[in-house]
Amino acid sequence: MVDIVLVTVVVYRVLLLIRGTRAVQMLTGFGIILMGYFLSQKLQLHTLHTLLDQFFSNLIFILIIVFQEEIRKALTQVGRNPFFTSANTIEEISIVEEICQAAQTLAIQRLGALVVIERETGLKNYIEAGIPLDSKVTADLIISIFQTSSPIHDGAVIIRNARISSAGCLLPLSRDPAVKKEFGTRHRAALGLTHETDAVVVVVSEERAEISLAHHGKMERDLNAETLKKHLLDLLDLSKYESSKKEA
Repeated sequence: MVDIVLVTVVVYRVLLLIRGTRAVQMLTGFGIILMGYFLSQKLQLHTLHTLLDQFFSNLIFILIIVFQEEIRKALTQVGRNPFFTSANTIEEISIVEEICQAAQTLAIQRLGALVVIERETGLKNYIEAGIPLDSKVTADLIISIFQTSSPIHDGAVIIRNARISSAGCLLPLSRDPAVKKEFGTRHRAALGLTHETDAVVVVVSEERAEISLAHHGKMERDLNAETLKKHLLDLLDLSKYESSKKEA
């Protein structure tokens, strides 16, 4: 029973990991090839069966090459750290409100911005490549960072453990061919990071004066301060605490 439960948990976690990704289509392709393998054996198509037999004999190496991004994503989630470990719930909600206020102001001023909230997957590599700040999260500070006159405006701000850990951080661009062509570098960078990690990224477009939110490789667009706050509270599991605060 223990063996069956462990295998079930592993399979379930793998399905959650690949859900909504290109890995689903790849697995469908592998399934079709597997059907061809058994049919070629049954129909005595010896040449085809020999080719497919060679394919499956090296399957483990093929899987590692094809699913390298998904495997890397899974490994980065081992030994995960909790979200906002040094903050209490009231402070977390306050941080969300500061981010929303900053995003709204930046959109009005038509200033581009990328604000990353680290969750369970660590972003140490990206943080170390930026300019260390270790500052309290305030709307005024975020707005000042993304002013065009600021030397660190061209990059992302990363919030870790309830602090602005680093600014001017470079994020990986999404290589997903399905990404809309109208998306610029900021949106592609936000999607690229959320494809690899469970981070949440607030994007402000200077061209369209639009606020967007990237998470799990998806993009929520055309948000205002209120809808952005609602999405962030839901994603960070803070909605129930916000409701309790209002009732109090």
